[in-house]
Amino acid sequence: MPQLLNGNKSLERANIMKERIIKTSIELFDRKGFKETSVQEIVEVMGVTKGAFYYYYKSKEELLKDICISYMEDLLQQQQRILQDKEKSCTEKLYEIVYMLIRNIKARRKSARIFFREMRHLHEDHLQEIKAKRRAFREHYQQLIEAGIARGEFKPTLTPDMITFGILGITNWSYYWFQPDGEISEEALADIYVDLILNGIKNRESFKEK
Repeated sequence: MPQLLNGNKSLERANIMKERIIKTSIELFDRKGFKETSVQEIVEVMGVTKGAFYYYYKSKEELLKDICISYMEDLLQQQQRILQDKEKSCTEKLYEIVYMLIRNIKARRKSARIFFREMRHLHEDHLQEIKAKRRAFREHYQQLIEAGIARGEFKPTLTPDMITFGILGITNWSYYWFQPDGEISEEALADIYVDLILNGIKNRESFKEK
């Protein structure tokens, strides 16, 4: 039993240290940029040695990969919760995912900026897992559009993959300019985007019949 308790404490300490490294790095990468931030700067801010850093991460690039993967996994989990709600229509789910992406700017703004701005510094082998998660997110969204077409909520003439790329392009670009504490709230921006999107893809014939 004592060995088990010691093992749990060691794991807890390791998780706390990794979380500190990630948190400190997010602050520095966001403020200075990935390439401009050195491992030395990270450990100086933390008050630890380089040995402590390299115990958990082989390189600064591996750390960046973990930050990007964590960001995408969080989005995928939120997306799945919305998609699995059987009570909501495809239109409602589309709105909720757009709102979730906009809200995420406020909740994880620094991680979002690092994801979109710094991911280009990763080598292809590190990018593969991130690309797979991005692709999964996009494919889930496309399946939602396809389901909306099949149910008559969206226009039957739509090209689902192009519409998906368009919606994600609109929402993702918001990370570069949207100020969550500005005049427009994330709810208002989501309303604007969804109104813009739905006016283009809603099947008006289905509403005429009703």
